[in-house]
Amino acid sequence: MKTKTESISVSTILPVTAEKLYKAWLSSKEHSAFTKNKADIEPHAGGKFSAWDDYITGKTLETEPFTRIVQSWRTTEFPENSKDSLLEILFEETKKGTKITLNHSGLPEGQGKQYNEGWVEFYFEPMQVYFGKKK
Repeated sequence: MKTKTESISVSTILPVTAEKLYKAWLSSKEHSAFTKNKADIEPHAGGKFSAWDDYITGKTLETEPFTRIVQSWRTTEFPENSKDSLLEILFEETKKGTKITLNHSGLPEGQGKQYNEGWVEFYFEPMQVYFGKKK
């Protein structure tokens, strides 16, 4: 029996270069700093990661420096029999900084709205503050 899944896409513009944002996403130290929660990241394709004190875990599947990261991704709230979801992170330079887009597919049915809100509240909003202060 195939489990039903949902997909979401959410984006924002952050006051930072694509290179800095890309490197920060894959840095244990910076990821921990902008989320204010522990992250442990092996910063290369094939590397494992955890964020938010092990609430989020997965593996980096692909990297295209400063433009794209693809990760397998799950949280402790996924049903036990659920496959990992797929998170594609896109970085696009704009006049005002970098547009970051999260294309998140394979989320367990009924959880899309929660993760859509979570990306904004627990990532984009703190990242605006973190990168807004950093020069």
